[in-house]
Amino acid sequence: MRRRQPQGPHPPATSALKQHRAGLLSARPSRDPVTTRVVTDPGQQGGDKLSQAQILTEKSAHEIAAVACRKAGLDGANAELIRLGSNAVFRLGNRIILRVSRDPGGFDEAERQVRVARWLAQENYPANRALDLAQPINASGYAATFWVSVSEKEEYADIAQVAALIRSLHQLPLPENLHLPTKDPFGELEERMSVLGHLDSGDANFIRCRVDELKRSYGALDFVLPVGVIHGDANVGNVILTRDGSPCLIDLDSFGIGHREWDLVQTALFYDRFGWHTAEEYRTFVDVYGFDIMKWSGYETLAGYREISMTLWLAAKESEEAFNEVRKRVKSIKTGGDRSTWAPF
Repeated sequence: MRRRQPQGPHPPATSALKQHRAGLLSARPSRDPVTTRVVTDPGQQGGDKLSQAQILTEKSAHEIAAVACRKAGLDGANAELIRLGSNAVFRLGNRIILRVSRDPGGFDEAERQVRVARWLAQENYPANRALDLAQPINASGYAATFWVSVSEKEEYADIAQVAALIRSLHQLPLPENLHLPTKDPFGELEERMSVLGHLDSGDANFIRCRVDELKRSYGALDFVLPVGVIHGDANVGNVILTRDGSPCLIDLDSFGIGHREWDLVQTALFYDRFGWHTAEEYRTFVDVYGFDIMKWSGYETLAGYREISMTLWLAAKESEEAFNEVRKRVKSIKTGGDRSTWAPF
């Protein structure tokens, strides 16, 4: 696929990525209500029951947050819900952030994120800091974790800071006794492919064939960079500025062990196909990190994987708007069409 040539002036990448990230992670209840049922696992010690018929709305998320704060001994009276997406995220007083898993359970993942954060703190690496208390906390069957707030606003780092932070992460030694998962890209896709029943049969069959094609290509890749710790979702939208203006890596959900190319592909994809970075910004990223993934023979495979993964994630959202966006994305992947028209969610 040829790189999309810039057409006229680009908006600042941070503005474009801010819109993208906000669309991915923010609740949009007027058009796409969250309808996950609240289910309490009686086997989880200390779970407090909510109504089995209650859905995960702003109201029920606040109820869960109140349970979490009470168990942690923290004041949740003025908890502000700032995001209802893959997690319910609250801003508390005293510069504390509370994250609650959207779905019941999630304790293993939450516990791993806390362990990763504490290891990064020991390494003096600038990333999310978990609050110094026993966590995750079981709040009505949901995993709740508490974090140090680094800023009252979401201001994104510049691309040089992003590249430097990824580079320094990749220079960290493999941690002992952290038991990080090894990246299993197609295992992750298999979990998401359960949503194909929501799509037109033609689109669903195309995605299955495309995944099979990517799997074959992936098996033949000759990776250049060594295996080590990776963020797993590294891009400018996951590096924010702290109160003193220094960059901080956030969202440790996908942290694990894998080829470092995975942490470079999204920046290249955002420039190459989506137009969210300028050519100058991408050159800066490459110069600071020290490797241009677009010159590697496996780039097209990893970029294609990311496109399918993003599309399957969106297909899980049950709204007409999301359905139409998925159809548009599948068509552009089929035809090699312009990805710059992909709307943020």
